[in-house]
Amino acid sequence: MSLLFSPASFRGLTFKNRLVVAPMCQYSAKGGVANDYHFAHLARFALGGFGAVIVEATAVTPEGRISYADLGLWTDEQIAPLARIVDFLRTQGTASGVQLAHAGRKASTPVWWRGRFDETEEEKPLVGFEDWPVVGPSPIPQVAGSTEFKVPRALTVEEMDDIREAFVAAAQRAQQAGFDFVEVHSAHGYLLHQFLSPVANSREDEFGGSRENRMRFPLSVVRAVREVWPAEKPLFVRISAQDGIEGGWTVADSVAYGAALKDLGADLIDVSSGGFAGARIPVGPGYQVPLSRAVRGDAGVPTMAVGLITQAQDAEAIIADGDADLVALGRMALDDPNWPVHARLELDSTEDAYAVWPKQSGFVVRNKDQALRERVYTEAE
Repeated sequence: MSLLFSPASFRGLTFKNRLVVAPMCQYSAKGGVANDYHFAHLARFALGGFGAVIVEATAVTPEGRISYADLGLWTDEQIAPLARIVDFLRTQGTASGVQLAHAGRKASTPVWWRGRFDETEEEKPLVGFEDWPVVGPSPIPQVAGSTEFKVPRALTVEEMDDIREAFVAAAQRAQQAGFDFVEVHSAHGYLLHQFLSPVANSREDEFGGSRENRMRFPLSVVRAVREVWPAEKPLFVRISAQDGIEGGWTVADSVAYGAALKDLGADLIDVSSGGFAGARIPVGPGYQVPLSRAVRGDAGVPTMAVGLITQAQDAEAIIADGDADLVALGRMALDDPNWPVHARLELDSTEDAYAVWPKQSGFVVRNKDQALRERVYTEAE
């Protein structure tokens, strides 16, 4: 059997294969509530054969949203629409996760396809427009002088306690929604990553300065979430393994962070990179896989690789070579929601390969392929 399509277990949860849909913001919610678009968007990946789906960055407070159109889990009314998605994923044998997030200084930005705040007064109530002040570890903006990013106000210790409790409350709501696992977002230049990196953190208290101090608040959030998240369910953490900025967060820092997360009960590190303005990171096929390999090997913790992984053989090699335990697809999954079933056929040409299709369509696809093969054979004769 292909290693990519072998099961993987974390605590009491087993993924049917090692392919995961990475969390991808859709900026399509109103008041943080999932709707039919989110259902259709995520359900198609279960039909396409993915072993797990992670719901996009889901804000733990209204002020923690990247934009006013983000999903949230700060109130009970946001539970039921997510539970509907979870229930459907389960019918297809697909595990469900949700990424809990706070955007920090990158909050209250325009919906990306607008690129600016140009909503008319008539549109604003229809799209749920909101605009609010932002916070961060220090009063350093993402981009100085930007009209897109605001200058954050430095959080007090009491406010940090409140945000930690908001992560806890969101995790408890995720449990009520039935999610199989949660992922704490500490990557891509958002709040927890802001605390980790000297690029965004110039604090002079116990949460700034040394690497140990800068890790203190993110680790306290993970610890608090792990304490309330059921012991039999996994907890993942997403990191940016490097900032790609001189003097910023490095792979060596991520190894230390990963080891500390493992000690707190994190079950897997989702390894990405970047997130701050000015980052210089060479991009190409599988460009973040070496980062996953480094964290997995040196921190001794399971990892998930992501980043322009497009070919079935490459994904198979990532697992076979020990670079990661899971492979996540983002943009490739959007381009081809059926990527796993196509990859399975490429890696395994036997009849068993069609078993990963939903039962309602697998035999039809098999018959289609058989008819095409027979036609090619007849024409060749």
